[in-house]
Amino acid sequence: MKSWFRNAVFVVTLLLVLGGVAGRFVRRERFVAPEPVRDPGHAETSVRASASRVDAAFAAEWTRARVSPVPLASDLTWARRLSLALTGTVPSVEEIRAFEQVSPAQRTEWWVSHLLQDRRFSDYFAERLARIAVGVEGGPFIVYRRHRLVTWLGEQIHRNRPYDALVRELLTAEGLWTSRPQANFVTVTVDQNNEAEGPDEQKLAARVSRAFLGLRIDCVQCHDDMFGGPWKQRDFHQLAAFFACAEMSLTGVRDNAEKAYEYRYLKQKEKEVVTPRVPFNAGLLPAEGPLRQRLATWVTHRDNRAFARTLVNRTWALLFNRPLHKPIDEIPLDGPFHPAMEVLVDDVVANGFDLQRLIRVIATTEVFRRDSRNADPGHPVTPEQELQFAAFPLTRLRPDQVAGAILQSANLRTIDADSPVFVRVLRYLQQNDFVKRFGDIGEDEFDGFSGTIPQRLVMMNGELVRERTKEDLLMNASTRIGAVAPDDDVAVETAYLAVLTRRPTPAEKAHFVDRLRDNSGEDGKRSHRMGDLFWTLMNSTEFSWNH
Repeated sequence: MKSWFRNAVFVVTLLLVLGGVAGRFVRRERFVAPEPVRDPGHAETSVRASASRVDAAFAAEWTRARVSPVPLASDLTWARRLSLALTGTVPSVEEIRAFEQVSPAQRTEWWVSHLLQDRRFSDYFAERLARIAVGVEGGPFIVYRRHRLVTWLGEQIHRNRPYDALVRELLTAEGLWTSRPQANFVTVTVDQNNEAEGPDEQKLAARVSRAFLGLRIDCVQCHDDMFGGPWKQRDFHQLAAFFACAEMSLTGVRDNAEKAYEYRYLKQKEKEVVTPRVPFNAGLLPAEGPLRQRLATWVTHRDNRAFARTLVNRTWALLFNRPLHKPIDEIPLDGPFHPAMEVLVDDVVANGFDLQRLIRVIATTEVFRRDSRNADPGHPVTPEQELQFAAFPLTRLRPDQVAGAILQSANLRTIDADSPVFVRVLRYLQQNDFVKRFGDIGEDEFDGFSGTIPQRLVMMNGELVRERTKEDLLMNASTRIGAVAPDDDVAVETAYLAVLTRRPTPAEKAHFVDRLRDNSGEDGKRSHRMGDLFWTLMNSTEFSWNH
C-alpha cells in the first residue's frame, strides 16, 4: 500500500512538473492592447497638453542658461528607461515585439498604459513608497509587518487610489498591524526593547517631514538651526506632539486623547507639555478633531504645496533616477523652484493627486525622451546639459534594477503575474540573493553611489549571471536562441534586444556573427557561444546604467 502511494505521488508530481514545462513553451499570446483610458484626467490630449507645458518650462530655462538640448532618443531607449523606472527591469523580447507592432504615433500611450496596468508596476512602486514611509529595516517583529504594508501599498497603487488619500490613511491608521497594514507606519517606530512606551513621536515627526513634506525639520530636534535657517527646536517637537495620542493596546494602535507630549528643551531644567502646532501654513490646520486626523488633513491639503512638490520631486526621481530638486528631502518652502516643478504641482493638485496621471505626464514629455548623448560623438554631453535635463542624466542602475534586468534578459517571455509559479518564486529568491550580495543602498536611493570592485566581481563571477547564461534550454534565453534562431544574424540581434533593448550596430553584429560561426571544438557550439555573448553584454557598462 505504501509503495502504491509513493508511486502515485511520484506520477502526480511528474505530471505537474511536465505541465509547468509545457506551459513554459506552449503559452498563449498574452499581449493585447491595454485597456482604453476612460478617465478624462488620463485622456491623451489632456496628458500631452500638460507635458507640453512642462517642456515649455524647460525650454525657457535652457534658453536662459544658454544650453542646447540633445536630440530625442530612439523609441526602444525610451521604452527601456520607462520599464526600468516603473517595473525595475528591462522589457522582454516578447514585449519589444509587441511594442514595435504598434504604430509610432500610438507607442507612447500604448507603452505607458501597458506598464501602469501591469501588477509589476504596482508591486515595484509599493516597495519604493515603503522605503520612503518606513525605510528598509525589519523593525520590531512583534508589532511590525513590513511585507503586509508593502502588499497594502501595492493594492492601493494598482487601484490608482489618490496619493493624498493613501497618505492620510498612513498617518491616521488604527488597529492591528496584521489586519490593518497601514498601521505599520506607526508601529515601525516602537522600541522592541520597550514596547510599553508605544510609538516614537519624534521618529514619526521626522518621517512625516522628510517623506511627505520634503523638509528636514528633524535637523532641529536637539537645538535651533545654527546656520540661520527658519526652523526652531520647538517647530520639530510641536509637530511630534500630534502623535502623542497614538498608543499600543490589545487591539493594536489606538488614539488616547488624554495623552500629552512632554519634552525638555535645550537649556531648560524641566520637561514641559508641548502644544501641537504645525511649522507653517497654520491656517490650513483644522481647528477641531483627533490630533492625527488634523495633522493628516494639513499635510495633504491641496493648498499645502510642500506636499505636492514632494510627490512631484520623488516621482520625477523614480523616472529619471535623479530628483528635479536635490537634496530630495530638503525643498525650500519659499523656493526658488524649477518652473517645471510648479507646472507639475499645479497639474497634480488640479487632478486630485493622481499618481498614474503624473507618471503619464512626465513620461510623455520630450525631456524624458531626450537622448543621453549628443548626435556628434566629438562633442560629449556637458555637465550643464545633464544638470538642466537638456540630456537624459546617466545614472547607475540601483541593485534591484540590475537584478531585475539580469533575470528578465535571460527570459524571452515576460516574467510577470501570468508567469508560472516556479518562475516567479525563482525570480524572487534569486533577486533577493543578488541584491544582498551586490549591496542594497537602502532608503536613500537617489543620493548617488559609485560602483565598487566587489560589485563588478558579483557581475563577472557571481552565481546569478553564471546561472542565467549557462546552457539550459528550459530557463535561459541564450540557450533557446542558440537552439532555434534560423541564422546567426537573428541570434545576435535577438540577444541584443533581450539584454540591451536595442539592435546591434553593423560592426557589433559582424563581430559576434563571426564568433558564432567559429564551431571548432566543444566550446564552438552555438548554444555555448550564445551564453558567452549574453555574459559579455550583461557585463558591459551599457547594461548597468540608465541612459
